[in-house]
Amino acid sequence: MEKTAAQPRLIVPGLDRIYAFGQPLSETLLRVLAGVALVVYGFPKITDPMGMAGMLDGMGFAPGVFWSPLLAATEFFGGILLILGLLTRPAAFATMIVLVTTIYAHWVLMDQGWPGAELSILWSAILLFFVMRGGNRFSLDAMIGRQF
Repeated sequence: MEKTAAQPRLIVPGLDRIYAFGQPLSETLLRVLAGVALVVYGFPKITDPMGMAGMLDGMGFAPGVFWSPLLAATEFFGGILLILGLLTRPAAFATMIVLVTTIYAHWVLMDQGWPGAELSILWSAILLFFVMRGGNRFSLDAMIGRQF
């Protein structure tokens, strides 16, 4: 694990090897699980891309016939890209925008406050991490040697 001036010394120095080994694995696990969750939530939408149109219109996101298939594609294909670690930053950014919109929908439009929006807040933070971090060495971005 690389030491910097701002990084405190470990209380148990021998743990540095464990942390150095585990960090890329835990990042990869988080990215893959975030992608899987997006695919799972996006799959019903991608099989019925107009299924959310009425709800979106009712929430003020008109025209729903435009936003519904875009939402479906963003969740489903964004999730696949995150699983693969391909175009990680743009995929994470696009899906983060979807989640930020759901925060607004739950907190403001549905008047559910924190309890209704907390999962969207958590997922948005996870996706923001990958917007800033990108794919790690266990990603297709790293394999091809290119990333945003």
